[in-house]
Amino acid sequence: MISPDYVRLMTAYNAEMNRRLYAAAANLTDAERKADRGAFWSSIHGTLVHLYWGDCQWMSRFDGWQKPDVPIKQSAGMIEDFDDLRTRRVKADADLDAWAGRIGGAWLADDLVWFSGAAGREMRRPKSKLLVHFFNHQTHHRGQVHAMLTACGQQTGDTDLFLVVPDAD
Repeated sequence: MISPDYVRLMTAYNAEMNRRLYAAAANLTDAERKADRGAFWSSIHGTLVHLYWGDCQWMSRFDGWQKPDVPIKQSAGMIEDFDDLRTRRVKADADLDAWAGRIGGAWLADDLVWFSGAAGREMRRPKSKLLVHFFNHQTHHRGQVHAMLTACGQQTGDTDLFLVVPDAD
């Protein structure tokens, strides 16, 4: 379904889009970032925290990262300070890049078995399909943040993958 090159491409896209979103969000006040904008995770800040939470949750399964200590429903409030969140995001993106460089076809062909708190049971799924979900989750919520930032008058530049990651051809 996917290849190691796909994982590296999507990881590069994720990191660059995160850089752009965080740069735009840094132009806002803390109150503006945390204002309830009617999004699923309420605010720009809450959605960015949930995104980080989701990446850590999946990477705890894929690569042994520390699992978040709050459940999904509390994920948006896991980190209050924007600068702390931004620092963690930068490190997570660097760690994702390093991990993506180690991914091989054999790893992708394997299944992952884990306990899903959301489903309340043990799950088994192909890692390749779970990675599609992982990247889709990032893109979905980054799109929400992009819309909220745009509504605040902030610009992030192009968001199309082939324009963001030039060697995506």
